[in-house]
Amino acid sequence: MGKTTLVKEIIKQSSKQSKYIDCDLLENREVLSSQSLSKIKSFLGDYELVVIDEAQRVKNIGINLKIINTHLPQMQVVATGSSSFDLANKISEPLTGRAFDYMLLPFSLGEIRQKIDKLEIAENLENLLTFGSYPEVFGQDHERAEKILNNISSNYLYKDILEFERLKKPDQLLRILQLLALQAGGEISFSEIGSQIGLNTVTVQKYVDLLEKTFVIFRLHGFSRNIRKEITKSHKIYFWDLGIRNSLIRNFNTLNLRQDLGALWENFCILERIKSNLFCQRFVNTYFWRNYYGQEIDYLEEKDGLLSAFEFKWSEKKKARAPKAFLDTYPNSQFQVINRENFLDFIIT
Repeated sequence: MGKTTLVKEIIKQSSKQSKYIDCDLLENREVLSSQSLSKIKSFLGDYELVVIDEAQRVKNIGINLKIINTHLPQMQVVATGSSSFDLANKISEPLTGRAFDYMLLPFSLGEIRQKIDKLEIAENLENLLTFGSYPEVFGQDHERAEKILNNISSNYLYKDILEFERLKKPDQLLRILQLLALQAGGEISFSEIGSQIGLNTVTVQKYVDLLEKTFVIFRLHGFSRNIRKEITKSHKIYFWDLGIRNSLIRNFNTLNLRQDLGALWENFCILERIKSNLFCQRFVNTYFWRNYYGQEIDYLEEKDGLLSAFEFKWSEKKKARAPKAFLDTYPNSQFQVINRENFLDFIIT
């Protein structure tokens, strides 16, 4: 969502002689998949910047990009692909050490903060938790935002997986997504999801992996250095966009009417923190923590052997303390409660 708009803006602002190539068009795909240096040279000409949009549609795109890189070194190439996992599989080996990957995620709070002040962000917080921050959705009125999100979740959200797996009936994949949406922020059981849908555990895990690779969801793993007392094999699932998550369960109610506000807030804070870490190139390991006695912490970051622990509370009146078992095991760790009063300091740093 927004890739084509972005690359066309890059071309518009670039001082280089540029060419845009749409690989939805068969004639473009045929030339770029030819592995013929003469054909590729003739097609690309003397342009300094070439954008290959929907590059995953080109057969053996990795090999052909390598040909361009080797024989036309003066040419800068930007290749985009909506089927991210498919594109990555096709380019990773041929272009090892020659390419940089960029994830195009929904707007981050850091980006939004460049346009509006902190007060306006606070005023728009309910909209962000309800409708997310897809570029096409952000700033729209509620009715329009809901319509766009329902269209995305019904027609475009998992089309890459359907094409990749050649699924004739998407019903089971949609059902998995809906169950994941209902359990967002909670630990999931692949076997339990499978039993509800009528799929085996391996198949459910496969689809969850694909949903993660296409940036619909992401997951946190359990953290432990004390395996006998702490849970490590569980996963917690979150969505890259809350508007999509809410569309899947058809719930765009205002926050005061929702039973899942805690899960929304946790998903939002973790999601925006991860975006901020990516943007600022803060390389940390991320986890959640729970022991077999039911004590838990929402979110952990580990860097250079040090742990920072965070608990998320929508209301600033709700207090929380780090579990004694956690502090006893990790005495040098830090602990902080994130609420509506301090979330911007946590996210925009």
